[in-house]
Amino acid sequence: MTAICTTLTIGLSPAHAEGKKVINIAHRGASGHAPEHTMPSYELGKKMGADYTEIDIQMTKDGKLINMHDETLDRTTEGTGAVKDHTLAEIKKLDAGSWFNKEYPKLANPKFVGLKVPTLDEVLTHFGNKTKYYIETKSPEVYPGMEEKLLKTLKAHGLLTPEALKKKQVIIQSFSAASLKKIHKINPQIPLIQLLWYEEKGLGKITEKEMDEIDNYAYGVGPNIEKINRDYVQKVRKHGLDIHPYTINDKKQMKQAIEWGVTGMFTNYADRLTKILHGK
Repeated sequence: MTAICTTLTIGLSPAHAEGKKVINIAHRGASGHAPEHTMPSYELGKKMGADYTEIDIQMTKDGKLINMHDETLDRTTEGTGAVKDHTLAEIKKLDAGSWFNKEYPKLANPKFVGLKVPTLDEVLTHFGNKTKYYIETKSPEVYPGMEEKLLKTLKAHGLLTPEALKKKQVIIQSFSAASLKKIHKINPQIPLIQLLWYEEKGLGKITEKEMDEIDNYAYGVGPNIEKINRDYVQKVRKHGLDIHPYTINDKKQMKQAIEWGVTGMFTNYADRLTKILHGK
């Protein structure tokens, strides 16, 4: 997820005490160990005990859903320009792994060289229903029809069956309330999370009115961790919403968030959170 500015106008931790599991969300896969949004990153996150694999989706010029955080190719490949201006075939020629070796030489691995940008379909085919997915509609205003394509793809992979929906096989998140409401209108059974980004000075604030509005289409919120505290978490939980803050990589901060009562969190280091959740 990215720092998109949006003000939504519209011991034992409390989570454990209630018997509610704190879910471990591998942010872009095990992105602290491997190139984000690549098969090795997803594989590693799963191996490290993540409950969910987080996936950001963008749409190509020819309407294919690919797994990439940015709207542009520049940061994680040698390509340049917007994803929407390139076909899938063009993007498949790019190297999505070498940048990581250059950026993090201590973690460099020759196996990362030449990794390809995966499509959503490829990832769902590879992992099937043995993995849970936490998918973000990125910049939906840039990609008309993204939501319909996403749901069609999920349905084709058997991820929207009553059984899959009951166990939250897929969670969809977005900073765009409009995108989430669109998905909710198409299929109100799909679990949704409203992402929130607070950039004003001081702590972020959420009102009962805002939570009432969110409650109409989503079952929880995902705020940036540095702008919330225990009171914020407890207020959201008291309202009946789940809360999955992002992105928490420090062990001390993970423990603090659990003590506050969060019901899940995004992390680049699923292994660290797994150890904490298992009391290690």
